[in-house]
Amino acid sequence: MSFMRGSRALAMDGALAAVVAALLSLTVLATPGAGAFDLVAVLVASASLVAWRRAPLLPLAISTPCMLVYAAHVQPGPPAAFPVLVSMYGAARAGHRLFPALAALAFLGANLASGLAGSMPEQLVLQNTTLLLGWFLAAGVAGTVSKHRQAYVEQAEQRAAEAERTREEVARRRAGEERLRIARELHDSLTHSISVIKVQAGVAVHLARKRGEDVPAALLAIQEAGGEAMRELRTTLEVLRDDQGDGGANGLDRLDDLVARARSAGLATTVTVSGARGKPPAEVDRAAYRIVQEALTNVSRHAGGAVASVRVDYGGQGLVVRVDDDGKATADAPPVPGVGLRGMRERVTALGGRLLAEPRAEGGFTVRAELPYDHAAGDSQ
Repeated sequence: MSFMRGSRALAMDGALAAVVAALLSLTVLATPGAGAFDLVAVLVASASLVAWRRAPLLPLAISTPCMLVYAAHVQPGPPAAFPVLVSMYGAARAGHRLFPALAALAFLGANLASGLAGSMPEQLVLQNTTLLLGWFLAAGVAGTVSKHRQAYVEQAEQRAAEAERTREEVARRRAGEERLRIARELHDSLTHSISVIKVQAGVAVHLARKRGEDVPAALLAIQEAGGEAMRELRTTLEVLRDDQGDGGANGLDRLDDLVARARSAGLATTVTVSGARGKPPAEVDRAAYRIVQEALTNVSRHAGGAVASVRVDYGGQGLVVRVDDDGKATADAPPVPGVGLRGMRERVTALGGRLLAEPRAEGGFTVRAELPYDHAAGDSQ
């Protein structure tokens, strides 16, 4: 953006120099006694105006002596001051005062002296000098006003940027406060209930073993699920309290534990892992675990007595997880998408992947998620 502004300013300055050069060249050609030397002086002074914005003192130092030579030679009148006026404006706009004042005094003094020494009537010389004095004062005032206006605009932009930064900080603080509030609500509303369930299940398991009875698999599953729920709740609370870390969230390294809990709850599950098992990005790892977890939960809830198969394919560019079951879902009566499926789709979409969740042609349901590595890696940088 700044490069484009610089190119546009350079083009405008070049156009200004060309216009001034054309006007003064016509003046030289129309002035009796003007020669090639005067034309060169005019062109050099006009060409220097290209730098009036970037090096304001340079055009002032070039145009003043050139136009003085031209004015002393042929006495063209006020038009000889045009390049000097532009240079003086640029110098005043850049904050210079002494050099523009000295240039104006030198030009006015020399122009007045040459006019009085020539054949021009004194009254006309004084009128031209007075007119030039007004032009120089106007150029200096205009440059000073432009400088103050530019400073005001910069201050306004700084204040706007500071206000925007302040709004962002306030928004981040409010988001942090809201995370803490949610963390407190979750802790107060869920921790106690889950703890009671876990303790009661543990007591029941202990009493059954004490009596020498077989502990029901469902009771063991409740006990283990309660402990896992407590651990995941603590992890969630840590993430809510500190959004800079992952809080040690679950990944595919805990896939065996997840499948073991599903089997203990009565869901026959097989697992197949293919590809070079590396360490995928943390976001992909967590998303894959949650997708498998939700898919197995849906099989347990909606496809009682079904057999589930979990497949994890590690590839060079991404990770593919697939969960199939042989339940009762058919293409004619597909299940209504719930919060779980929407959550899966949101996770996969956030990572730039693709999700397939639909009934299988041979019966049952399939969930297939493609999770690319590059999108997750780009988000984490």
